[in-house]
Amino acid sequence: ISPVPPYSREQPIFTTRAHVFQIDPSTKKNWVPASKQAVTVSYFYDSTRNSYRIISVDGAKVIINSTITPNMTFTKTSQKFGQWADSRANTVFGLGFPSEQQLTKFAEKFQEVKEAAKLARDRSQEKIETSSNHSQESGRETPSSTRASSVNGTDDEKASHGGPAEAHLKSENDKLKIALAQSSSNVKKWETELQSLRESNARLSTALQESAASIEHWKKQFSACKEENDQLRGKIEELEEQCNEVNKEKERNAQLSRRLQELETELQDKELELEELRKQGEIIPELMSECESVSEQLQAAEKKNKDLEEKVRTLRTEVEENKHRQTNLKTELKNFLDVLDGKIDELHDFRQGLSKLGVDN
Repeated sequence: ISPVPPYSREQPIFTTRAHVFQIDPSTKKNWVPASKQAVTVSYFYDSTRNSYRIISVDGAKVIINSTITPNMTFTKTSQKFGQWADSRANTVFGLGFPSEQQLTKFAEKFQEVKEAAKLARDRSQEKIETSSNHSQESGRETPSSTRASSVNGTDDEKASHGGPAEAHLKSENDKLKIALAQSSSNVKKWETELQSLRESNARLSTALQESAASIEHWKKQFSACKEENDQLRGKIEELEEQCNEVNKEKERNAQLSRRLQELETELQDKELELEELRKQGEIIPELMSECESVSEQLQAAEKKNKDLEEKVRTLRTEVEENKHRQTNLKTELKNFLDVLDGKIDELHDFRQGLSKLGVDN
């Protein structure tokens, strides 16, 4: 059933779209969605009753039917969310808007409608007070006029005017009683409405306090998440530094591996060179044996020189040539041995450095 019948004089004065929520009646803390998607929310004005309502319909279901009273308050709880309490419906409505601008327009319209409802209530109270004052004044004037006529008139005038005056006074008293009864009923109605508004304000205050507490809770959680995020970022930076150190260590290891390969290649070359030197060193005993044989021949030649004086001169020349050749050969042999000793010492030092490098790695 639509909350606005087709024959009603209510007319929409403002319309928007929003997601509708209601406070959970069991916990009074959590919001329960009243619509699965954004629905139309409208302000309606009833010219006959001079009242305003907020109405929203989702399909065939009425999810908001709230009459606005001067004591209601629309509160913005975030940039896109607002709420108000309805004591008659015994609930709190919440609206989620797509933008802050739409929320601001709805809040401004709520305040405007609230002022209009307050003005209408004040006018109705003035009318009731005026009618009550008129009734009281008429009730007061009627007895005085009656008393004046009874005092100043004769007994015949009393008899002729007493009946209508009493009837008029009775009718005025009846009207006054009706006005007083209506005023007392209105007072009771206003007291009931005031009590309901007080209860609504109390619930709204509680809801606001709970909202503030939940906001503080979310702020604390946000701060904790921010601290945890900062810690994670610090750990990530430490891990990145460790990764950089590992990469640098890998580069150093790669360089050392390349240097080790180069040293192994050089070692193989040195071993080949040493092998050649060893082969050359094997020739030295042969040269020594040749030298010894030459010496023996020289001694034999000297003995023969005693016998062969004639051949001495020619043999001396040969001997001197052989001595000179032997001297050169010894010099070359000595130089070769010195070079060989230096190479052996250098190769020994090189082996020691290579073994030390392998132990360090």
